[in-house]
Amino acid sequence: MNFEIVLATNNKHKLKEVRDILSPHGITVYGLQDVNIKVPEVEETGRYYAENALLKAQSIQPYTSLPIIADDSGLEVVALNSEPGLNSARYAITCGGHSQAMLNIIKRLEDYQNRSARFVCAIILLNVENRPLIFEGIAEGSIATQPIGDGGFGYDPIFVLKDGNRPMGLMTEIEKNQVSHRAKALKKLLTYLKINGHIPFKVENDHHH
Repeated sequence: MNFEIVLATNNKHKLKEVRDILSPHGITVYGLQDVNIKVPEVEETGRYYAENALLKAQSIQPYTSLPIIADDSGLEVVALNSEPGLNSARYAITCGGHSQAMLNIIKRLEDYQNRSARFVCAIILLNVENRPLIFEGIAEGSIATQPIGDGGFGYDPIFVLKDGNRPMGLMTEIEKNQVSHRAKALKKLLTYLKINGHIPFKVENDHHH
């Protein structure tokens, strides 16, 4: 019997990424469309990623008793006072899409030596304990001088992962799902679910796809 979970998102990329990471562990991930939940886009008024994730998760709580996960993530560029950060999605919208947003960030960094950046992800799990559980993941890296590759989505093409100095836009989905900020947060979630007996421990064979 699979452990079922609802991901509070209508973002197909995000749903696919979460499915790819969780389904090998016997977890069925439903997107909002799969369970026929239609809620207005949440006003992301939180001061932290976890607060925004909690707002998203709570917005669908009236509609399902299944465990709910929601994530909030952002790109923090050190030289730009950690912008766009919590506003990463909104920043892309105001720029007219991620491709323009990425070019703007590159332009804003022209005069800086320090190109360090990180992707941060907070995942909230509801309807399992009587309180929300938080899992966070961080991927350290830097901003490239131009978008590289067309892999990934969002800001991936301008992000170079510190680990192995690899551009995220050139990584396969399988590679990215080992090292991304979301993957790291989801691995913590998996560990929690295993330790608490919600899903069975399995021998890891990640590298034999």
